[in-house]
Amino acid sequence: MNASVYSITGTKGKEIKLPKSFASKVDFELIKRSFVTMQSNLIQRNGPSRRSGRENTARYVGRRSSRDKIINTEHARLPRMRNRRSILAGTVAGVSHAVGGPRAHRLTPDKITEEKMNRKENRKAIDSAIAATTKIELIKQKHLINENLSLPLIVEAKFEELTKTTEVKKVLEALNVYMDIENSKDKRKIRAGKGKMRGRKYKHKKSLLIVAEKTDNIFRAARNLEGVEVVKAKDLNAMLLAPGGVPGRLTLWTENAINSM
Repeated sequence: MNASVYSITGTKGKEIKLPKSFASKVDFELIKRSFVTMQSNLIQRNGPSRRSGRENTARYVGRRSSRDKIINTEHARLPRMRNRRSILAGTVAGVSHAVGGPRAHRLTPDKITEEKMNRKENRKAIDSAIAATTKIELIKQKHLINENLSLPLIVEAKFEELTKTTEVKKVLEALNVYMDIENSKDKRKIRAGKGKMRGRKYKHKKSLLIVAEKTDNIFRAARNLEGVEVVKAKDLNAMLLAPGGVPGRLTLWTENAINSM
C-alpha cells in the first residue's frame, strides 16, 4: 500500500510505502475497549483512611460478668470512650452516628478501578485506529474536511522543523485541512459547573492530530491552534487516534513518522 507525500506548499510529490498498520481491519469494539482501559487507568483513587473516625479508646462491653458492663444500665449499648472514671461516663465514639465517627458508606481508596488489556490486543487496537485514519467516510462524521482530500495525509519532513504558528497555518491551508481547526474554534464553549474555577473553563472540540518523529519544534508551533494535538509516532494510543472511543480522527503524518513506524 502506497501513499503520496505532499510538500509544505501543498503540491503532491513522491510516493512511499506505508506500514502494515494502515491496511489493518477497523475493529470498533477493540478500539473502544482500548480507550476505556486507558481512561480507567487515569482514575485517581480517593477516600479516607481505614482507621478514620476509629482512632480512639472507645469499646463496647456487653457481658454481664464484666465490671464495665453496659447491658441493663439504662444506657445505650454503644462503644464508649475509656478515658473516663468508668465506662458509663465516657462519650460514644467509633460509630457513624456519633460526633466525629466514621462515615457510614465511605469511599474506598483500595477499590480496584483499573481495567487490564493484553499487550497484543492493545497493539492490534492501535493498528486498527491507524487504519481508520484512511477511511474518509469515518473522518467526515467527526471533522469538517474537503471531499477530495487524499488519505492518509502525509507531508514532507520539513514540516517538523517549523517553529512559528503562522508557518504551520499556511501549510494546513495549502493542504485543505485548516477549515476543521476553524470549525473547532467556533465550537469552543464555557464549561458548566465548578470546573470553570479549576483551570478548565472552556470545552474544546478535538481537531487535527499531528504525528511526527521529533516534536520539539512542531509542538511549540502548533500548540496554540484550536483542538490540535502533536504526538510522536512511538507514543500513539487509542485516546489520541479515537477520541471518545470512536475511530476516524483527522491525522497528519510526517514522512519521518511513517519511516519510523
